[in-house]
Amino acid sequence: MSDRRLRFAVAAIAAVGAGIAAYLTYARYAHVTIACATGGCETVQASAYAELAGIPVATLGLAAYVFVLGTAFFRGELARVAGAATAIAGVLFGVYLLVVQLVVIDALCHWCLASDLVLDALAVVCLLRLRVRTLAGNPY
Repeated sequence: MSDRRLRFAVAAIAAVGAGIAAYLTYARYAHVTIACATGGCETVQASAYAELAGIPVATLGLAAYVFVLGTAFFRGELARVAGAATAIAGVLFGVYLLVVQLVVIDALCHWCLASDLVLDALAVVCLLRLRVRTLAGNPY
């Protein structure tokens, strides 16, 4: 698969993740009830784990998704590495938050689970992008 297609995939997946994170960020700051199929979204959003250093986790996620989206507009090695590193860090943080939801909070947020799946797909595509080389041997 070409770098161009992978960059498009990164952009599309990151945009979906940014949409999820933007919705959760909006709900947090607007103090509106989250649409939730599991019944646990409000519990998770209201927990102490919904913030890190006073910043809502959804806002941090939004920033990460937008950053990775931005890396899709560049062809260089730095963009590929930065996107992959950010996506992998997001997956690891997502695993931590999933464990917290299951073990500590005892509630699941389907928006968080959706974001976890999006992050997993994003990390895979970003890692594939690290391996790609364009035609004529030009890595950029």
